[in-house]
Amino acid sequence: MELRKKKDNKAEIFTSAMNDIMFFLMLFFIIMSTLLNPSVVKLDLPGAKSSKPIHRKEIFLSVNKDSKYFIDSKQITFDQIEPLLNSERTKDNEAVVVLRCDSSLSVQHLVKVLEVGTKLDMKMILATRKK
Repeated sequence: MELRKKKDNKAEIFTSAMNDIMFFLMLFFIIMSTLLNPSVVKLDLPGAKSSKPIHRKEIFLSVNKDSKYFIDSKQITFDQIEPLLNSERTKDNEAVVVLRCDSSLSVQHLVKVLEVGTKLDMKMILATRKK
């Protein structure tokens, strides 16, 4: 005759802290994804005292100190600028080209790119960094 009760040992896992950890990880990744810009080309932009944000489709055209050309983050040659900008213009007629030139470049590089924009009748804006 067995009078004692059998003890059932059940393993329990407390997961209440797991919700907090997952929330903070999700918050961290959301904040970091908004800070990252996928079209980043390392440039030392010229400075300006004032700036004005634009609210249209932006096409980033960058020229680094080695005179290499980039649309967004894709490297291209100078001869490819006009056809690529023309195809972007046909997609969105209100598109604005944000020209990002390294501050060590001569003005002639800037003028060559601006001539292409004038030929295509596109609005071009020179990007600067705030002093």
